[in-house]
Amino acid sequence: MVVRDSKACVVGAGPNGLAAAIVLAQAGLQVDVFEAQPTPGGAVRSMELTEPGFLHDFGSAVYPLGAGSPFFSSLPLEKHGLEWVHSPAPLAHPLDDGTAVVLERDLESAASRLGCDGSAWRRLVQPFAERWREFAPEALRPIVAIPQHPWLMARFGMIALRSAQGIVQRFQADRTRALFAGLAAHSFLALDEPLSGAFGMMMAISAHGVGWPIARGGAQSITNALCSYLTTLGGRVITSSRIESLDSLSDCNLILCDVTPRQLLAIAGPRLSDSYQRQLQRFRYGPGVFKLDYALNSPIPWRAAECARAATVHLGGSFDEIAASEKAVRSGKCVERPFVLFVQPSLFDPSRAPVGKHTAWAYCHVPNGSKMDMLQKIEDQIERFAPGFRQTILARHVFSPASIESMDSNLVGGDISGGIIDPSQMLFRPTRKLYATSAPNIYICSSSAPPGGGVHGMCGYHAAKTALARL
Repeated sequence: MVVRDSKACVVGAGPNGLAAAIVLAQAGLQVDVFEAQPTPGGAVRSMELTEPGFLHDFGSAVYPLGAGSPFFSSLPLEKHGLEWVHSPAPLAHPLDDGTAVVLERDLESAASRLGCDGSAWRRLVQPFAERWREFAPEALRPIVAIPQHPWLMARFGMIALRSAQGIVQRFQADRTRALFAGLAAHSFLALDEPLSGAFGMMMAISAHGVGWPIARGGAQSITNALCSYLTTLGGRVITSSRIESLDSLSDCNLILCDVTPRQLLAIAGPRLSDSYQRQLQRFRYGPGVFKLDYALNSPIPWRAAECARAATVHLGGSFDEIAASEKAVRSGKCVERPFVLFVQPSLFDPSRAPVGKHTAWAYCHVPNGSKMDMLQKIEDQIERFAPGFRQTILARHVFSPASIESMDSNLVGGDISGGIIDPSQMLFRPTRKLYATSAPNIYICSSSAPPGGGVHGMCGYHAAKTALARL
């Protein structure tokens, strides 16, 4: 039974830390959240990075799993200022012939646009997209848990365990294969690796199930809504308060840490068993990102005009080209033509820039901690599909993996996923204990725990539920 005057402390005010804090506060605990940075949010923050009046998202920018999160959807976040903005199409993928593959949110419209592959696309995603409310809670929790919908998840697993390279064999057109390559590349895996197909599937299913929205006013709106709701439950968020040792939280009955294994070792080391510390030391981080934020004097001059219908644009050409880019990164290398994820939020949310001006956000994958300057290569890719792009730039801000980590210590070496999610780190993440540690009152609730990266809060939700069950 939960003691109603018990006190819980959460280290880190990212979306998972805030989700954990809300679950604990809902159970009646006193909750304090300690955040090292002056502003809560972790990778879910917005700031003026280039010029006054231009609002940029520091980390994440598009939120299919935020809008589709089983936990976030249960909260009255719209009453606390959160508004999702959907572009007419979730995604555009331009090609060298001057056209673009556009992924429509409506499944039937998407199937129609994909022509000869429409039926195959429908068969691939429809069983899960039309049952998103049942599918999402199953997909966004530990794999080792017994599913509530075993047949649905067995069907998903039979496809998702395959590589992206294996899944695209069902498509006839190179255009459809290129589209799926961009979706699967969100995995940070090589496209011939097992589980790369699972990420492509999740991105495709969410596009039809809930869409790929942005948050009006920027990513900070999500964080502010979570903090505001937590306050109504009596919780507190204390910023500019870095926890150097968990010994400073000795008055807490429960401590949940929205940090990765490296930080957990630093702040909790002596309180963890030697064997558990060794397990955390074996945790592996994935590739990083090299990110650019732009202030622009006009919209992007896309060669394929349809790209202006989507907030998210994947720049990488064919399946083979994207596969080569991601395989090189997994091998510790960079390529001349990196796969680039590009977002143009001000087309659909005018609050991001002064009247008549625009913002854009772009990154490519690089080896963890890479010091290679990818600015020229990223802009060459943008120019490839939007000739004249450089002439629209008023100002840019460059984030290397090191500078990204300096803004959020959880983003180790620029890794935005909390650690690579390959087969060996999928089942037991970060260890076989999942959210629990060797210390009875210390839990890990970051994206280094199941289900992993993405702004959905489910790592924090499940960690808090586990902690409450043991309290």
